[in-house]
Amino acid sequence: MRLFISFNFDDEITDELVRLQRQLKDAGVRGNYTKQENLHMTAAFIGEYGNPDDVLDILEQVAFRPIDISFDDVQIFREMYILRIKSNPGLESYVRRLRRALAESEIPFDRKKFSPHITLIRKVSFQNGTIDATKKIIIPNSASVRKVSLMQSVQGKNGMIYTELGCIE
Repeated sequence: MRLFISFNFDDEITDELVRLQRQLKDAGVRGNYTKQENLHMTAAFIGEYGNPDDVLDILEQVAFRPIDISFDDVQIFREMYILRIKSNPGLESYVRRLRRALAESEIPFDRKKFSPHITLIRKVSFQNGTIDATKKIIIPNSASVRKVSLMQSVQGKNGMIYTELGCIE
């Protein structure tokens, strides 16, 4: 099973993120737009791992409280457009504790530095060869992260399909 731990958002926030994607599309940004149901912020990418119950046990052990986050800006990272999250000590502390618990339980995960963001578009290109029009987009101010989820990722016919296997609220 291909697994990851993520922060998923309520309908109000995902609607705002889709509105932001629409602005980018209207500004001439082309690419593979993340489906509304797949918009999330990854806390830890586990990859292929056969025991999701072990990961759910970790989620239950690491104390989680709702976290208010603020959005920073939209920027290109590699071939993606991402919405960056402003530095947040509460969010960073939770992710650090979560990853430490995964490591102590010998559950493998990608140890790249946590860089909080939401991927809006992959394989970005520009209709007019420029990004100037995207400077006028309106970014949502903030959101409240109310749950952390264990997700399974499966390649479907029309892109990735994410399924929540469990969550802590």
